[in-house]
Amino acid sequence: MATPQKLTTQSQFDAFADEVARELGTHCRTAPPPVPGWGLVRLIVDGDGRALSLRQSNRQPGRLTISAALPDESQVSPPSIGVTAISARHVAHEITRRLYPLHTQAVEHAGELAALKQAESDARRTVADAVASALPGAQVTERHRSTKILWEHAFRPPGHSGPALTDSICLVIGPSGKEVSVDASGRPDCVVPMLAAFAAAARTRDRQVSGGFSTPDTTLL
Repeated sequence: MATPQKLTTQSQFDAFADEVARELGTHCRTAPPPVPGWGLVRLIVDGDGRALSLRQSNRQPGRLTISAALPDESQVSPPSIGVTAISARHVAHEITRRLYPLHTQAVEHAGELAALKQAESDARRTVADAVASALPGAQVTERHRSTKILWEHAFRPPGHSGPALTDSICLVIGPSGKEVSVDASGRPDCVVPMLAAFAAAARTRDRQVSGGFSTPDTTLL
């Protein structure tokens, strides 16, 4: 079995990374990491913009941990592999054979998640616009995979000397925009008609579905 190369200084590690970059080809270049870390670290960036991080293992100096960066790592963890630093050619071969396919899969998965996130946001926006149109002056707040809408109306009953009272409606639109939770409080003569309208809309929707129609009815929002 070949003996791993001894890379004990940053200059030796940088020179080894340069050799790996040359073996990879594709207009690769090396660069220092944007944020210094523990141990020996070097970046390899290829002509397609893929950035690889080469890091020496603290416990096994002859082993490298190589990870491929993603544009957005908040949803998908960057793929990584462990490689013995036998030679630059061996490391480049393992990157091509094992890491690049993992990186391609991760990028595709990240793209799918981004598309889903955008579709959910668009669906919530459609519902939020309908609600905001029905409740002028409502406050719309975007949250993680949900949208909160708050509408308040202050009033003072005749003869009431204390602080103003409030009719309020708080809605939370779920991730896909297909479900809305509502919390309403206020005068009964305001809340009861709203509940009646909700029940009527539900019955109308059932008739539309049973009749073969599936277009959401937002006229009562």
